[in-house]
Formats: sequence, C-alpha cells, structure tokens
Amino acid sequence: MKTKRITLSLLTIVTALFLGACSNDNQENDQANMEQGEEPKQEEKAINESHEEMNHEEMNHSSSGEVPEGLKEAENPTYKVGDKAILKTDHMEGMNGAEATIVGAFDTIAYAISYNPTTGGERVTNHKWIIHEEIQNAGDEAYEPGAELITEADHMKGMKGATAVIDSAEQTTVYMVDYTPTTGGEKVTNHKWVTESELSKK
Repeated sequence: MKTKRITLSLLTIVTALFLGACSNDNQENDQANMEQGEEPKQEEKAINESHEEMNHEEMNHSSSGEVPEGLKEAENPTYKVGDKAILKTDHMEGMNGAEATIVGAFDTIAYAISYNPTTGGERVTNHKWIIHEEIQNAGDEAYEPGAELITEADHMKGMKGATAVIDSAEQTTVYMVDYTPTTGGEKVTNHKWVTESELSKK
C-alpha cells in the first residue's frame, strides 16, 4: 500500500513538473513570437525613416549659383532679381509658403522627369525641375513627354548622367531663389528651379 502511495505521489510530482515545463516553454515561445513580430516593425520603421532622411539629404538645397552655358536671362520677368515672392510649391519640406528672394530669372523650357539614379536605389518620379540647358546634347527643339534623354543636372545624388524620361514640359520663366524653410533650419541659397506658376506676389 505504501509503495502504491509513493508511486502515485511521484507520478503526481513528475506530471506537475512536466506540465509546468510545458507551460514555461509555451510562454517563452509566445514571448519569442511577440519579439519577432515587433522587431521587423521596428526595423521597417527605421528603414523608412532612414530612406526619408536620405532622400531629403540628397537634394542639393543650395547651389553655387552657376547656371548652364547658353541659358538666357529673362528680358522682362514677372519677378525681377531682388523681388520678394511667396513659394507655392512643395518640392522639399518647408518650401511651400516660404518667402523667397529672386536671385535669377531665365527664359527656357522646364521639364518634369522620371529616372533611375546612377547610384542605385528607387526610381525618382516626376522630379521638378530640370531645364533644357541641363540636357546632354540638347538641340533647339523642345522635348516631348515620353522622350528619353541624359540629364546633366546634379540637383540630387545620382541625377547627373542618368537616363530620364520626360513627364511634362513647359516654356516658362524659371527662377533661382533664396529662402528660409518654414520648418526652420538654414537658409537655402540659389535653389534651382521654381517656375513662374509656383510663385505668388508677396
């Protein structure tokens, strides 16, 4: 009788230990699954943030003010050099609504383009703007939407030398401007380019 009781007691203890171990394993597995589920989300968020920062940093906000050879100054622009205007475009964060000072006005053809950066990475679509004089071996005729070309503009990393497709084209006055972003930060000087329709009187 005593032997049976001891055996039963041992069996009960072993069962309890076994069940406890299973329970702990399940909890550990659940915890591991939760952690695995959270980590990709955190990694994905970090990648996205890094991507946004990279795209932002790669845009040359300021430039030397040099213009392509053959670009003609506008004879009678709506906004003259030294004039103040309000930007109505969001090429970059902090641009829309900022006060701009006109530092150059030129008559040309402005193009919105899509291209794959020469440095790799995602395709850039509908980039505004490059101008006719920033196209490799450009002739006198304007390019039509859908035309392929090699861009000489270096507004963004991987742009110069890239094969681009014209999304849209417009004959207009383009302006080089100085402005301080509405989001704060350093003043942007000699930004290229904004079109006449992207400016309004102050």
